[in-house]
Amino acid sequence: MSALQALEPDALTDAMASPGIARHMAFKSEDSVVLRSQSQPGVVSGWHTHGDYDVYGYVASGICRLESDQDKKDAITVGPGGFLHVPPHTVHREINPSKNESNDVILFLRGSGQMVYNLDEKSPR
Repeated sequence: MSALQALEPDALTDAMASPGIARHMAFKSEDSVVLRSQSQPGVVSGWHTHGDYDVYGYVASGICRLESDQDKKDAITVGPGGFLHVPPHTVHREINPSKNESNDVILFLRGSGQMVYNLDEKSPR
């Protein structure tokens, strides 16, 4: 039996979501998770954090904007082929600024504990 694994897109399982974001799990081990995150055009997700996890991402298609405060001073926008990092305990939200294209982001989480903590919509802190 081979140690190698492959998954087709339809074999991914639902993972804990945040308002506006669909997440699908590909692989999970003791301290790592690989997910696909998708959001529709114009979506602004709810504020959330990934607890003790470092989140590394690759934007496979579309545009992904991340904001970590309501004043939008701490924000990044990443296009196709770009990479992103969200440190542990960083409260943030994801925005798909496109008016006509969904986004597809591959996430690599490294850490432990609960993967997502969805927060009150009024406050990022």
